[in-house]
Amino acid sequence: MAVLPYKNLAKGRKAQVTLMFDNIAGRYDLLNHVFSFNIDRWWRKKAVNFLLDISPEVILDVATGTGDFAIAAMRLHPEKVVGIDLSVGMLEKGRRKVAQKGLSEKIEFREGDSENLPFPDGSFDAATAGFGVRNFENPDAGLSEIFRVLKKGGKLVILEFSKPVKSPFRQLYGFYSTVILPRIGRFVSGDPAAYSYLHDSVKAFPAGNDFLEIMRQSGFVQCTSKPLTFGIVTIYSGYKV
Repeated sequence: MAVLPYKNLAKGRKAQVTLMFDNIAGRYDLLNHVFSFNIDRWWRKKAVNFLLDISPEVILDVATGTGDFAIAAMRLHPEKVVGIDLSVGMLEKGRRKVAQKGLSEKIEFREGDSENLPFPDGSFDAATAGFGVRNFENPDAGLSEIFRVLKKGGKLVILEFSKPVKSPFRQLYGFYSTVILPRIGRFVSGDPAAYSYLHDSVKAFPAGNDFLEIMRQSGFVQCTSKPLTFGIVTIYSGYKV
């Protein structure tokens, strides 16, 4: 059964996730930094470093949200970064952030479906996705679309939550994500479902080798995974040849 933010709402998962992110867009960045103890900035920096080997000029940031990954990718000095997301609220927040940083000419945001990308084949040198792939309604379709719009020699880098496996951190993280995180999320975000959904979606996500196999089935090669911070998050990467 698909993980849904609003279990009593008669809408599909994609529509529900979009609604959820529209609801929490104003406080999303604050919540991310608080919940990760500000380590999320370091996670993105480490993920961006996975693109140093190809020096991409044009980058697609899938499920861009408020654009933190797109902004982090500017360390690579690309000519252009295009962020795409279904949530209008998140994109509006991202555009304001980019304008404040003077990056509006380099970073462009578009409303669109990550599983039906509005770009021609072979449009991008690289693609990134930060904490968004687990929200795909159909991960196979999303990864296949990313593969399609990458150029030959292009690279995909994904940063996604995962589940620690070693004790005692596995137990500590389980308590934090199950009990503490949803309570703080309800209080700060004003949306009781949002951070219960975060825990449920992470639990349901096919992490590690299972996700690497999905990447391979979508056409990617030389696929790797690198856990960070005791396995709270994992960086996945693969190439199109």
